[in-house]
Amino acid sequence: MNDCQYLYLSYNVSNLVYHIVCSAKYCLVVFDKIIDDKIRQIWLDIEKRYEYIKFFEIGTNGDHVHFWRQSTLNYCPIQIVKIIKSITARQIFLSNVKCPQVKKQLWGRHFWNDGYFVLIVGKNQNETVIKAYVRNQGKQDADYT
Repeated sequence: MNDCQYLYLSYNVSNLVYHIVCSAKYCLVVFDKIIDDKIRQIWLDIEKRYEYIKFFEIGTNGDHVHFWRQSTLNYCPIQIVKIIKSITARQIFLSNVKCPQVKKQLWGRHFWNDGYFVLIVGKNQNETVIKAYVRNQGKQDADYT
């Protein structure tokens, strides 16, 4: 994952950081170690494909995923969520050999719930606490200080 820094384009400089939460369809507990690793790999591929989408932390917690990411003004939060959800769902269902339990639980090729949560993380907020919170999803007795 990357460190938060200013992104320079020819016409602007930005530091837009978002904490986004997406849940699995029907809020089913589908995120295990295999799915977690697969999602991390997919999202690293998204970083390569979309130059100005950067992930800092990714954390899964049974039925939902938290990710802390950065983008430029080129992408609004809903565009980013759509990109992430569509590519992730397609890749998870295509990798049925590695993740057969997902196809059994989530029939109909729907991986994500329609909704999501977005929080803009500002420089005046405690980035360390938010980063630790996202990183420690699914871990018991996590200390966020």
